[in-house]
Amino acid sequence: MAKPPLAWKRTPPARHAAAKPKPRPKSGLRQAGKTPASAKFRVGVLGTGDVGHALARGFIVLGHEVMMGSRSASNEKAAKWATAAGKRASHGTFADAAAFGDVVVFATKGGTNASVVKAAGPAAFAGKVVIDATNPLDDSAGFPPTLLVRGDDSGGQRLQRLLPKAKVVKAFNIVNNDLMFRPKVKGGPPDMYIAGDDAGAKEMVTAILNDFGWPHVVDFGGIKSARWLEALCIVWVLACAGTGNWRQAFKLLS
Repeated sequence: MAKPPLAWKRTPPARHAAAKPKPRPKSGLRQAGKTPASAKFRVGVLGTGDVGHALARGFIVLGHEVMMGSRSASNEKAAKWATAAGKRASHGTFADAAAFGDVVVFATKGGTNASVVKAAGPAAFAGKVVIDATNPLDDSAGFPPTLLVRGDDSGGQRLQRLLPKAKVVKAFNIVNNDLMFRPKVKGGPPDMYIAGDDAGAKEMVTAILNDFGWPHVVDFGGIKSARWLEALCIVWVLACAGTGNWRQAFKLLS
């Protein structure tokens, strides 16, 4: 989340190419159930903002291949990132990145997820683990933001309904982008909270989070709990704004 105002070896794609990747066999990760600690895989990151850059960088540092997706194959921010990130980085459209990834990450504005799914095509996500790092924020009335989706629904639930054959896991949405990879805060490593319906997908996302520097991951249950994690984002915003410190995160103590 941006601050309010105030990575299986395969033949790599053409460097920084925006061309649609050719069909390939199903990933070893999904077939063999390997975790990120024992296998490298392809990641499609949808979104070119601060969150997209932070998560894409983390996967690259960990040795995975990453394609950053946007609405246009010629997106300047994505092209610049791919050039700077090196040979395992590439860029393309939302459809390209969704097809490319063994794991796909939504790092878009939460309120635009439906249009992103439409642009990419739901079939591209079938059988894949989809990490939802978004929050459906509404800042039309100024600061602090509120949620576009609330009550008995959430952005995470809506994304799962849009992608019924995918395994959506809510994660990364309760901290600022600069804490998403290898977070360092006073008081020791913070917790990351996740929610999703598929146990295997949550196990994999937990392993990814561990690799990203989050040793303590708390499972909040099914994807319906995304409503509480998205609301927790607003709590985080208010706490940070009130203290003037945006490098804060949550931790359960016992």
